[in-house]
Amino acid sequence: MVALTSLSPAPPRPSPSPATPRRRPPPPPHVIPSPHVRSRPAPTVVSATPGATDGYHSTIRSLNSRGRHVPRKSLGQNYMLNSKVNEELVAAAGVEEGDVVLEIGPGTGSLTEALLAAGATVFAVEKDKHMATLVNDRFGSTEQLKIIEEDITKFNVRSHFVPFLEEKSHHSKKYAKVVSNLPFNISTDVVKLLLPTGDVFSDMVLLLQDETALRLADASIQTPEYRPINVFVNFYSEPEYKFKVERTNFFPQPKVDGAVISFKLKNAGDYPPVGSQKSFFSMVNSAFNGKRKMLRKSLQHLCSSSEIEAALTSIGLPVTARPSDLVLDDFVRLHNHLAKT
Repeated sequence: MVALTSLSPAPPRPSPSPATPRRRPPPPPHVIPSPHVRSRPAPTVVSATPGATDGYHSTIRSLNSRGRHVPRKSLGQNYMLNSKVNEELVAAAGVEEGDVVLEIGPGTGSLTEALLAAGATVFAVEKDKHMATLVNDRFGSTEQLKIIEEDITKFNVRSHFVPFLEEKSHHSKKYAKVVSNLPFNISTDVVKLLLPTGDVFSDMVLLLQDETALRLADASIQTPEYRPINVFVNFYSEPEYKFKVERTNFFPQPKVDGAVISFKLKNAGDYPPVGSQKSFFSMVNSAFNGKRKMLRKSLQHLCSSSEIEAALTSIGLPVTARPSDLVLDDFVRLHNHLAKT
């Protein structure tokens, strides 16, 4: 029988600090609060437990069982090694018995197991047919798990979830949740796809790249990080940065840390009143296309400079305002004022 170590590289380990003797084993991976989020209380530190259900070697065994010795870089596959992180992810979403959850990219099924243990019915959307088969083999036949082999960016959320939710709730209103450890390379696409689905989902809790999570939740106006996506996120949801997840919790180990972020999705009735959302976001994107330009210049294709200056003055902003100076409510008022001209 071939030894496991011959089928895979050694488990990833953080580099020891200069003050640490080389023979001393490194500390286990753990979750730490982000140093960038000062206004929130520090979350509980979650340390890896020796022999955890989804540790390095169990992950490798799962991959080898399907003839897949290494994750596919092209799909952004980085598998979670720390079951404590999965438990914290499920807890952050408040998943409980009877909930319906969309999981994107279940991989080896480590997060899936935590969701099922919490009593949820899980729709697991997996693009990689080998991993879809692996998850199916791991959990067998259960009504709690529905595996859908499809690309999430082409997935029709409403056609899958609305009929199921109506039947499950006996035609009363019930919302699902999204809980996922996302491939970092599709995170922004998924956020843009799912945030406008407040009629289907109540909450979305995602494990993303730390830098992305910070930018989506905490980007401040008048900073380089403030972009159209921030206006989009705040239009459709209330984002909150939860906690940081060190890169040593993943296999293969990525070059960056991860973080958990939650989005409380708004119902359509709670969206800012802008008339046409398409027109509104077109204006926002146009404004940021000339981010360093004043709005009276970057929006000239919509209205004359004098009309833009009059609109800015009427909503209490200087005529020299730039897009990075405006919060969501400012963009809404500017759009509605220009729509009348």
